[in-house]
Amino acid sequence: MPTYRLVVEYDGSRFHGLQFQPTLRTIAGELERVLTRIFAEPVKITAAGRTDAGVHATGQVISFSAARAFPAERLAPAINGNTPADLKVRDATQVGEDFSARFDALERVYDYLILNRPSPSAVWTLRAWHVSRPLDEALFARSASPLLGEHDFVAFCGEFPERGGTVRELRAIDVVRSGELLRVTVRGNAFLHHMVRVLVGTLVGSATGYRDPDHAARALAARDRTAAGVTAPAHGLYLAGVRYADFDSYRPVTVAP
Repeated sequence: MPTYRLVVEYDGSRFHGLQFQPTLRTIAGELERVLTRIFAEPVKITAAGRTDAGVHATGQVISFSAARAFPAERLAPAINGNTPADLKVRDATQVGEDFSARFDALERVYDYLILNRPSPSAVWTLRAWHVSRPLDEALFARSASPLLGEHDFVAFCGEFPERGGTVRELRAIDVVRSGELLRVTVRGNAFLHHMVRVLVGTLVGSATGYRDPDHAARALAARDRTAAGVTAPAHGLYLAGVRYADFDSYRPVTVAP
């Protein structure tokens, strides 16, 4: 059965997350509607990561199978001709029948945008978290350092996973500033519900002087959600890429206005 891999971009502002919900506008719902029309059969997708309402993507990876074949070089234009302006396919290719966007992923990369200035922005209001207090990038990096490696991240989890535990491997947390905008890039083998947003919220607390630099390390050791910081808002988060054995969809989110 032909199997396809899509790299998808979307503005999550007007979506109720990725997962299909029969009465709400979702990424899966829109894609499955279009794919069902193109392939003339019901199509269900598998995503590398389930993004929540308001979360964006520049490198989400989707896989699906269909009974009939469709020319891979024509698939992205066919999909994009039927999707709304806030949901587009960057790339489409046919892959092996056993490929899974979710289970074959080796690493997921999230970017988080922060607008760091006293006044809010009309342009970035749905694209970046407005943090009015001055943010020290060096202090952010120092506070993040103890979190790297394999740990139990239960203190940074919104909802417990249905299966498996809360141990994850955090491989990098980097921050880059361009004027008033900062991009936090978080890499790991997998992430818990709200994990990136709680990590960013906790580290911003330390980087702005609201908390001391060891706050995140203490929360990790406490293994208690109440010990960590706030959950950063969804609209600053982007699923920027997914890495596989022979493919990487990462596309960094620009920090230029």
